[in-house]
Amino acid sequence: MLSHLSIWVMIGVVVMAAVWTAQGPAWLWAVALLGVPAQMLNEYGLHRYVFHMAPPQRQWAFNWLYRVHYGHHEFPTCWPLLFAPLSVIVPVLLGNTLILWGVLALFGLNHAFDIAVAVVALGGAATFLTYEWFHTTAHVTVKKTAVERRVSTLHNQHHFRDFSKWFHVTAGGEVIDRIMGTAISRDALKTQSRIEFIRTLGLRPDDPRLIAARARFAKRFGLSQAEIMRAGEV
Repeated sequence: MLSHLSIWVMIGVVVMAAVWTAQGPAWLWAVALLGVPAQMLNEYGLHRYVFHMAPPQRQWAFNWLYRVHYGHHEFPTCWPLLFAPLSVIVPVLLGNTLILWGVLALFGLNHAFDIAVAVVALGGAATFLTYEWFHTTAHVTVKKTAVERRVSTLHNQHHFRDFSKWFHVTAGGEVIDRIMGTAISRDALKTQSRIEFIRTLGLRPDDPRLIAARARFAKRFGLSQAEIMRAGEV
């Protein structure tokens, strides 16, 4: 994890938010805990409704989506594609902070900015780092705790059986999938065939947009020509 710049950026955000929060009222630390469920909802919403949106027709938009998620599904063991890029993290972090700050200020709450920092930049960013931890352990062969094994099992079902199920990754987020109807039981998986073109999220592997995106990012992320050719096989 520490080989990726975005992880260090988010660690820095959490540290600075903690320092800021420490200078305010003590109750801000309790408020920061609201960032945990808020980030889990944020994680689910982005994953389901943005990263799994209908593939754009314009190549530049498709390239962006490929960089932030489609590429990870095609090459789930490609280390650089495993982590969320700063082009997603920074706008979401700033946007959520500003929105919460604005709403709280609109209602005239004292310490509106302090609360926004505690919820988004402290509790939320710390939960995001937890997400990255579980996402990493789901994709690498390491000794895992029972919780990590549970997360890995469900996440692998999302990757290799049905990409329209199990959008959560952070432990505890499973309840959101169940409430939103995107959970699937082991018994249901036994009677359901694996979704066609699972690694390309339903697109034919020889789709021109995929071919162009692979060519664009192959060198940047160390994908070999053999890997690219295998990915394009129908």
